Amino acid sequence: MKLHNIQIQYDVHCEWSGLPPVYRLYVNDELFTERTYIWQDQYLEEVVPIDAVAGDYVIRYELVGAGTLTATNPQVNHGAAHFVDNTTLRIANEDA
Repeated sequence: MKLHNIQIQYDVHCEWSGLPPVYRLYVNDELFTERTYIWQDQYLEEVVPIDAVAGDYVIRYELVGAGTLTATNPQVNHGAAHFVDNTTLRIANEDA
């Protein structure tokens, strides 16, 4: 099975007070990143490289700690893929 090089992007924003919360990004059930959200009144343009076979992949953000995390504006920056909805990435089978 051929691996496809895909690059996606989300706008990530977190409202919090007190200690900075930690958030995690999963692709399907694989942990891709865990980082502390240290920014106030700003959002991140988080770019995620994915090397995977054709198929559907669920992108999930999880907040650890107090606050509200939103991930919006999903985009494919590179590769033969598209978002089916805000959380499902479909990587095309270029061989078909």
